[in-house]
Order: sequence, then C-alpha cells, then structure tokens
Amino acid sequence: MTEKDPAHRFTAEAVKAASDDGKKEGVASLSKVAQEVAAQYRRDTMSPVMVSGGVRLIEFGLLLASGFLIYIYYLGFLGHLGWQYPVVILTASLATVIFLEIADCYQLQSLLKPGSALGRALLCWVGTFAMMAVAAFFMKVSEDFSRLIFGAWFAAGIVLLVGLRLLVARVIRRWARNGRMERRAVIVGGGQAAEVLIRSIEQQPFNDIRICGIFDDRDNRRSPPIVAGYPKLGTVSELLEFARIARIDMLIVSLPLTAETRVLQLLKKLWVLPVDIRLSAHSNQLQFRPRAYSFIGAVPMLDIFDKPINDWDSVAKRAFDILFSLLGIVAFSPVMLATAIAIKLDSKGPVLFKQKRHGFNNEVIEVYKFRSMYADQSDPTARKSVTKNDPRVTRVGRFIRKTSIDELPQFFNSLFGSLSLVGPRPHAVAAQSHNLLYNEVVDGYFARHKVKPGVTGWAQINGWRGEMDTDEKIRKRTELDLYYIENWSLWFDIKILFLTPIRLLNTENAY
Repeated sequence: MTEKDPAHRFTAEAVKAASDDGKKEGVASLSKVAQEVAAQYRRDTMSPVMVSGGVRLIEFGLLLASGFLIYIYYLGFLGHLGWQYPVVILTASLATVIFLEIADCYQLQSLLKPGSALGRALLCWVGTFAMMAVAAFFMKVSEDFSRLIFGAWFAAGIVLLVGLRLLVARVIRRWARNGRMERRAVIVGGGQAAEVLIRSIEQQPFNDIRICGIFDDRDNRRSPPIVAGYPKLGTVSELLEFARIARIDMLIVSLPLTAETRVLQLLKKLWVLPVDIRLSAHSNQLQFRPRAYSFIGAVPMLDIFDKPINDWDSVAKRAFDILFSLLGIVAFSPVMLATAIAIKLDSKGPVLFKQKRHGFNNEVIEVYKFRSMYADQSDPTARKSVTKNDPRVTRVGRFIRKTSIDELPQFFNSLFGSLSLVGPRPHAVAAQSHNLLYNEVVDGYFARHKVKPGVTGWAQINGWRGEMDTDEKIRKRTELDLYYIENWSLWFDIKILFLTPIRLLNTENAY
C-alpha cells in the first residue's frame, strides 16, 4: 500500500498546550489531543484479509455464474448433459480460484497493482482449461461437450478476471486514501527505538499500517513528546481508555527483549484489549527462525497476542448468531407471549426490564430481560445481587429466573448484534462483590470483553450461574470465560448452545 500520510503530526508546543488544556478542563484520563485522535478512529475499517477473501468469493461467483449462463443460453436449463455441465463448471471455477491462490494473486500487493499479477491470473485460467482438456481426453468424453460453450466461457472468463481486478485495484486505492482499509497501530514505548521503528514501517512500499500515536510511561525528558512527527498521547494506563474509544487493530511494543521486566509489566496491562499485540524485533540482537516472526513489509515482529474471533471467524460467528437467534425467537415465541401475559397479570409495571451491562471492548450495552422483580424495587445497576427468597422478586419472577425464561428476550439482543448467542455472560456495570467491583476482585477481569458477550456461555453450562456471592465464583467464571475465548470455534459454540437446555435443569444457584 502507498505510504501513509502522517495524520497526526504536531509540534511539541501544540501537544503540551493541548495536554495542559485537557488537565485544566478536568477531562477524564485522556488529554485533549488523545481524545481528538481517538474520535477520528471510531469507525471500523475493512481488514485486508476480509478484502482478499471477498475477492476470492466474487471471482468464484462470477466464473461460476458466467459458465452457467452461457450453458443455459446455448442448451437451455438442465438441457443436454444436465448434470455433467454444472459439475464441470463448478469444478473448473473452484480449481481456478485455488490456482490463483497458489500463484499469490490474492495478496494485497497483487490486488493493488494488478498489472504485475494479470499475467499469472490469466495463466491460471488457461491452466484450468488445459486441465479440463487433458481430463476429457483420458476419459474419452471430449466429443460429448460443446467447444463453442467452453470457448465462449473462456473468453468471458478473461474479460471478467481482468475487469474485476482493475476495479478492485481502484477501490482499494480509494479505501487506502480515505482510511477505509487499513490496520491502525499504536506504538508503545517512545524515544529513539520508536523513531527507528516508525521510519522502518513508513518505508515499506506495501503496508496497510496507519500509526495513530505513541504511548509511553516515561516523562518528556526520557521520551520526547513528538517522535517521527507523531505525538505521545499519554501513558500506558491511558492507552487502555484510548483503545476502547478508537478502533485500534494493533499495539506494537517498541522495547528491546532485554528489557524483560518492563515488557512483562506492559503486557500485563495490555493483554485485556481485543487487539493484536506485537513486539518489535527490528533492532533486537537475538535472532529467531523466520517462521517465528510476522512481518509488516520487511519489518519483523514477534506475535505476543492475537485478537480473538477476527476477520472471517467473526463473519461465521455473526451468521451463526443471526440464524440461531431467528430459530430461537420462532421456537420460543409461545413461551415468551405466555410469560409476558403472566408478568402483566402478576404485578404492575413493564414486561421487559432493560439493564446496562459491559459489552465488547468494555462498551456499555443495554440488555433485555423479562421483568422478574417488582417495578418499584428493580435494581438496574445490580449493586445488590438477588439472593434466595429475595422479597424483591415476584411470584412469576421466581419461576422465570429458576428456568432462565427471563433471559429469552436476549435472542433479540443477539439478532441485533449487541450480544452473541454464545460468549462470556455480560455483567451489570455496577455489579459488586463485598462492595468491590468485579474488576477489582479479579486481575484481568476485563479480558472477558475481548469478544462479544453471550446469552449463554461455557461458565454457565459448567454450573457457574446465578448468584455470585463469593470472590471465588467470580474468579472461576472469569477463568472459564477466558478458556472459551482462547479455544473458540464454531463447533465449541454449537456444543455450548445445545448443552445449555440440559444444564439449565440444575437450578441450584438460580434465584
């Protein structure tokens, strides 16, 4: 990708003045400059992995559709060789995409500069037809198929491959200019090492990195406020807040491996964020095997943490949520209607109860439940946990809480996207244990929010549901939630989803 324009290059005086203004105005923890920078990066971007994957699907779809249309035009729908032609067209389209993948035609630089890859792409298309011709010869079926149909498809495929790649290159360039497709990175650690790193990244001809700023705990005497034209936006603790406002993709720690203690201290703070964390290795004396590194252009990085459920995994999980949420709403609609009527007849107040809880990346979301408490005694903040025989709970409320029917409206949360069907259960923003917030009880508690919270989760089907009256219960739930995040797969989600009704029969801790 083309070299990035330094979107946030400031003078040292301007940064200091803005920082002082922020302190005078009593702005939370971020300086005025940091807030302005974060505000510019609120919008999500298109991942290069998603773009190249999308091109694969579109290319496959275009080749497949063109082949079918040409076949239908000449022979009619399911005409001569009604199943053989579709199978051959499908196989050839799939084989072409595989050949293009092998030839590196879906790499970012190949898509960005199609002139260098068009020859390889067309060679792959020619190779597919050569493979079909050889297969037909040895199977002695070449006379059964129309040369006119395959000749027309061959010509159409050339036009589609060339046209699509020229269009994709133009779109990617426009996305690169307006910031729609980039990986946003923050440098952790300043000084000379950070400057060398930034210069090295900016010199790479095909990188998609947008450096958003620098965070460093050292004062301006040891770490200048401006490094390579980028401002120092705050301390590492303030970076946690910054990364929850801005849509940051990557943190690059610019510290030598020899500073082991400091690196570990930083990682202990940063690992709770849903971002890729890389340790710059461009100036380290220790040399590892090439497979130990990931690269930004030619700049080596050591992978410390990867963002969980990212790129196509997130697409698959979202499709899973939409499909099973719709099925759940349809299947449980009679139960939800009956519950709504029972709540109305049992006590005054609304049928639904809305509660603010922590969602993905520690954002505050609003979760729906059936109201199970008397309206004038409801506790939206959940400062006081519901206990056994709690007088605030209605008669209907006791039953729907025991059976988890009160959670059924969260199918709509999952359908609309604030929750996932499976994930760490979201806790109320002010939920406490012994007058301590949960994040004060468990070190790294907010790492649960590296993925979208769920209607059900691994902790719940392992018996950790209901009242959290001890610190040990909070720690155990967090441990199981982190296990789920580290071991996520669609099969894991399906297992949890189908085990949930069975495990809910145990109502020991549900009041």
